[in-house]
Amino acid sequence: MATVQKLIVEVIDARDLPPKDGHGTVSPYVVVDYYGQRKRTQTVIRDLNPKWNELLEFNVGKASEATVFGDVLELDVYHDKNYGPTTRNNFLGRLRLTSSQFVKKGEEALIYFPLQKKSLFSFIQGDIGLKIYYLDEAPTPPPPPPEEPKAPEATPPPPQEETKPAETTAPPPADEAASPPPESEKKEEPTPVPEQPPRSENEKPAEEPPAETAAQPTETAAAAEVGESDELPPPPPPLPEITGDAPPQQQQGEELGQDDHIEMMSASSVSKSVPEIKFVGGINGPQPMSRRPSGVPNYPQLEPTESISIDRPTSFDLVEKMHYLFVRVVKARYLPANGRPVVKISASNYHVTSSPARKTNCFEWDQTFAFGRQSPDSASILEVSVWDPPIPDPTGMASGHNFLGGVCFDVAEIPLRDPPDSPLAPQWYRLEGGGSRINGDLMLATWMGTQADESFPDAWKTDTAGNPNARAKVYQSPKLWYLRATVVEAQDVIPITTSSLKEAAFQVKAQLGFQSFKTDPSLTRNGTPSWNQDLIFVAAEPFTDHLVLVLEIRQPKGTVTLGYAKIPLTAIERRVDDRKVASKWISLEDPKDEKRVYSGRLHVRLCFDGGYHVMDEAVHVCSDYRPTARQLWKPPVGTVELGIIGCKNLIPVKTMNGKGCTDAYCVAKYGSKWVRTRTVCDSLEPKWNEQYTFKVFDPCTVLSLGVFDSNGVLETDGPKDAMRLDFRIGKVRIRISTLTTGKVYKHTYPLLVLSPAGLKKMGEVEIAIRFARVTPTLDLVHVYSQPLLPLMHHIKPLGVSQQDMLRRAAVKIVAAHLLRSEPPLGRETVLYMLDADSQGFSMRKVRANYFRIINLIAGVMDIVGWINNTRSWKNPMATILVHALLVLLVWFPDLIIPTLLFYVFAIGAWNYRFRSRVSLQHFDPKLSLADTVDRDELDEEIDLVPSSRSYEVVRARYDKLRTLGARVQTVLGDFATQGERVQALVTWRDPRATGIFVGLCFLVAMVLYLVPSKMVAMAFGFYYLRHPIFRDRTPSPALNFMRRLPSLSDQLL
Repeated sequence: MATVQKLIVEVIDARDLPPKDGHGTVSPYVVVDYYGQRKRTQTVIRDLNPKWNELLEFNVGKASEATVFGDVLELDVYHDKNYGPTTRNNFLGRLRLTSSQFVKKGEEALIYFPLQKKSLFSFIQGDIGLKIYYLDEAPTPPPPPPEEPKAPEATPPPPQEETKPAETTAPPPADEAASPPPESEKKEEPTPVPEQPPRSENEKPAEEPPAETAAQPTETAAAAEVGESDELPPPPPPLPEITGDAPPQQQQGEELGQDDHIEMMSASSVSKSVPEIKFVGGINGPQPMSRRPSGVPNYPQLEPTESISIDRPTSFDLVEKMHYLFVRVVKARYLPANGRPVVKISASNYHVTSSPARKTNCFEWDQTFAFGRQSPDSASILEVSVWDPPIPDPTGMASGHNFLGGVCFDVAEIPLRDPPDSPLAPQWYRLEGGGSRINGDLMLATWMGTQADESFPDAWKTDTAGNPNARAKVYQSPKLWYLRATVVEAQDVIPITTSSLKEAAFQVKAQLGFQSFKTDPSLTRNGTPSWNQDLIFVAAEPFTDHLVLVLEIRQPKGTVTLGYAKIPLTAIERRVDDRKVASKWISLEDPKDEKRVYSGRLHVRLCFDGGYHVMDEAVHVCSDYRPTARQLWKPPVGTVELGIIGCKNLIPVKTMNGKGCTDAYCVAKYGSKWVRTRTVCDSLEPKWNEQYTFKVFDPCTVLSLGVFDSNGVLETDGPKDAMRLDFRIGKVRIRISTLTTGKVYKHTYPLLVLSPAGLKKMGEVEIAIRFARVTPTLDLVHVYSQPLLPLMHHIKPLGVSQQDMLRRAAVKIVAAHLLRSEPPLGRETVLYMLDADSQGFSMRKVRANYFRIINLIAGVMDIVGWINNTRSWKNPMATILVHALLVLLVWFPDLIIPTLLFYVFAIGAWNYRFRSRVSLQHFDPKLSLADTVDRDELDEEIDLVPSSRSYEVVRARYDKLRTLGARVQTVLGDFATQGERVQALVTWRDPRATGIFVGLCFLVAMVLYLVPSKMVAMAFGFYYLRHPIFRDRTPSPALNFMRRLPSLSDQLL
């Protein structure tokens, strides 16, 4: 039943409104306008924090009305003039929201929006709390009441008398159906539909229409499915003679064409002794069947090397065109079949058999097949034949397939279809050569197309070996929420042994699925423990689980459960900010008592935090930072189009029939969208040429792409394991912020994998990518000034260890969700794409990060070296210029900051000449130290926790780790020593040193009071830059003084 969508606006309250009535208060009301519908709330009298709690309902307009009214919700707050000194309603603020911020019923949450100004000089303050959501309602039927008085005016008996004869006898309806067509000549063709249904003597009565009235709906349904209108082209001209039996067949074809209101196409004759489809008269002669029906324009013919250019940005313009021959088999009728027939298709050296037909009024398949046309020597004949499966005889032996007929086409005459065109309508074709007196009809459509065709994803393809799990699919990650459970206290808790209760430790265990957390123990004597502790879980929509709270008491003999409570997730409130959620008391039940006796109560506060972004990726490679609540989403700033072209030079990863092979597929992940290409079977250079589009909400994100080998496509050699994981071939990461707007990047990346044997190149992947901006440039620049994570991460931040634990839980949930898809996305694939198993200890990464720090310090050391060269007069001209610059900046200090900024600009402009010429950055083996890493370190990095290696290996690694720890210990001690020496300047640990430092500070302060600061700065600069002949080779007195200060290192044991 159709539903009516409505927009519900719940106006809850407002906060901190400005006074307007002259007495320090305000009497506000709210006016809401949506699609030309205006409604208002009641007036709250004299309240700066009014509460309305009113529900306003609006009808959602059509898409055509959005251009007139605008798809915007406008809300205005006014002060009622009836309760104030003014004669007009004072404006208090406004709000404009787009429909992209609205959610469905059940996802709504109370959100406080800041009121906006009407003009630049308006003084507006305060927030308004709203709940906005869509609601689907069944339309109320007002027509039934007025129909009751009209019922007696109508005459129901005569129509009943007319329908009864029509139901009892079949010929009258045929005559009645033939009477109206004289008004229009185009409707005369379907009149003989029930008069001449073709029948065969070998046909069973159950397979043919039982009556003419039953045949008519079937044929009309077929005509509706084909999509023909009443304005049909004239019947085709008579076809050329083929054999002596052609005239009766042609006559039957004309009769069937009139019956079905569909243009019939004759087929070539087939040798009845051998079930093969052959042309009569040769291929070069006149074809026995014209593929192009009358009234259809002549389509351009497709050459094997023809390249089709499509200018539309979403029409696979980043990848190469792959030409396919599409065959869609819909259904068949009037087949003398004994079971469920199948269709066999032969094209381009491929022989395909469809699934058995579904028996309804006709035999239905509705399957599409795509045959590759890349090779120039592709077959020029398409053969489609229908076969009846073998039926066992009474002795138990099954006879061979029964050939029911076939159709053949000349591939050169098959039309070419581009994606902008409408789908090609299937047509009925006569099956020939079946050996029956009357042959059946087959409805099919065939055309030439590319991978951009909408039928391509679900079609049987030649490069996927017909495996249904090898199809290209798009997945969506589940919507993840943080569930915050605040355990406050418990009451009426009765321990098991009250006599021994002196000071008991109570604990609450909360469990959601595989996630389990415990509060800290609470020691109490009166049996009313309190915790006031937050426990955070990760939950995924739809919410089907229950949150289980268990109250435990810790005793010397072990932990004893006192009671438990189960809370459905659907009953928990949602919030998008840090507002307080109402707490509630939950009664506990005795786990050992089946009658559910009261065992105390628990005070908790539960809510879903929609203001956080649930991390399932590492922060530095995250592809999305949006919060969970859809109401807080901002419009996208652009789109990124990814074209996955193919791989080259792949290494075989398994063997099949004694030969190495690879069944490769590609997975790309950005945001919550996952895409998987089709699996190309047994190919070391697979070509996908698939293109996908992703919405970009933040340009500082990363798109991940991985290549895998599928282990579930073909039977391979080796042990038949129950669980065979897909093999990792390699991965590519692309940062969106490095892409120039509108530029197409087409590049080949090496696929690198770290194995215990070292770094291994598995092949290369070729992709094309383009970033398109959909917002103004200023809005895109403004994104760089916004916080990376949502506001809740800054108001109530989560700890590092807590975020890491929640991320692991989120990864498990996402992997389990995608594993339940069809076709499933393997758990090992999801973990590899999300880098869930790359956070372990690695000596290689420790050294790589150390060298990264050294590279950063190298820039500072270069500046220090330049200063030393300047003050040592190695370049006298540069030193003189520095002296002049020093004088200029000292006497004109206002130029210091502009000079520094100009210097930074000059450095950036100079480095622009030396920017990287690589189109897109990729994994750097040299930076990762992957090409020089020791095998033992790689084995340690790949080893799981706990280790599965031998005792000797683990002991050797531990000794190496102790050596590294000793170096780190020394460095940390040096840092601590220098900091303690600075503290010793004023702590009087060394009375003489502290006295010298304090007295010197007093003298310098007096000098600076008397002497102008410019003179002091000038003198210090010239003294620092003095010529080396005026210097001493020993360290400076200040450095000597610092090195003599004491530290706490001498007090360590």
